[in-house]
Amino acid sequence: MTYSLEFRKQVLKSLEKGMTFKEAVQEYDISPTTIQKWKKRLYSKKTRNIEPTKIANDALLKDVENHPDSYHYERARRLGCSTSGICVALKRLGITQKKDLKPSKSLSD
Repeated sequence: MTYSLEFRKQVLKSLEKGMTFKEAVQEYDISPTTIQKWKKRLYSKKTRNIEPTKIANDALLKDVENHPDSYHYERARRLGCSTSGICVALKRLGITQKKDLKPSKSLSD
């Protein structure tokens, strides 16, 4: 759950005025761990500025280009990672599941 910045400030201000952690937990119905994290960093993280480490974007794009009909487990075997990692990486690159735009033979007869 994401709490508003004003709410976070209000909780920390109450602690500064003398409210104990136990009282704050009961009053605001939040975890003591959450309050500790807010004391360390009031603002929430918006983005994750870390490059992908396991699956390189260019290698995955090349694999998709060379093998467009492959399953995730086949790509994972070629790239040396997990199938869920392939799924996340494809989503990160905006590549969705295969779509066949041609009608099947039974519909075209």
